[in-house]
Amino acid sequence: MSPTDSVSHEPVLQVRGLTKAFGTNTVLRGIDLDVPRGKVVALIGPSGSGKTTILRSLNGLEMPDGGSVTVGARGASADKVHGADGALTIDFAQTLGSKKARSQQLAALRDRSAMVFQHYNLFPHKTVLQNVIEGPVQVQKRPRAEAVAEAEKLLARVGLLEKKDAHPFELSGGQQQRVGIVRALALKPQLLLFDEPTSSLDPELVDDVLGVIKELADEGWTMVIVTHELAFARQTADEVVFMDGGVVVERGPASQVLRNPKEKRTQAFVRRLLHET
Repeated sequence: MSPTDSVSHEPVLQVRGLTKAFGTNTVLRGIDLDVPRGKVVALIGPSGSGKTTILRSLNGLEMPDGGSVTVGARGASADKVHGADGALTIDFAQTLGSKKARSQQLAALRDRSAMVFQHYNLFPHKTVLQNVIEGPVQVQKRPRAEAVAEAEKLLARVGLLEKKDAHPFELSGGQQQRVGIVRALALKPQLLLFDEPTSSLDPELVDDVLGVIKELADEGWTMVIVTHELAFARQTADEVVFMDGGVVVERGPASQVLRNPKEKRTQAFVRRLLHET
């Protein structure tokens, strides 16, 4: 399944001046980010640089202090493909109104993006199938039969249809993460977000998960991926953004940033990570 038959360069994500502090610790210092439709952007950088906070802000799980986020393609063709219609812009520098209005806006943001978490975040008491259809049925109010049929197709795609009645504790870490990816795809988002999708996996399970993500990239899904897998980022990402201290230090084509970075801080980080692997 491909999100679109013809990929344009229309932005699906526009971030302007995003800021966020936790008490006295400022983790985002005016982040700008553009992701064209059908492109993959990899966020790399040391722990604490703000990468995960960006993802959580894009999925309505974190409330930024300032800046704006626009998620969604504006074209009619995109509206036919994805569950949410058109683009949504939230200006966090302005008041979002009442608690109810804020909740509605963040819910609309989540309707346009889907998150694949580092630690799977599956419901332990629900089966694989129940985990996958939870969002489409309970949140998007889609007919259960339709959601089940779509979920079974997606599970078959990643080789897990026979596990649809299993519970998460019966699966390996790699299988759980593939279920997490299927759960995200079942929401038919305009933007896929991956937060270190392989960092919790045993080394022998990493390739299966990265293979699924690479297939999605080849199909034209719009994605933002936080990763420490530099070889994977070089093969999959159209652009790599290196962050440190809550700011973007360097950005550019994956081949340039990861093979011949311009900034000394990027050079040191890439050299260290490549040495560790």
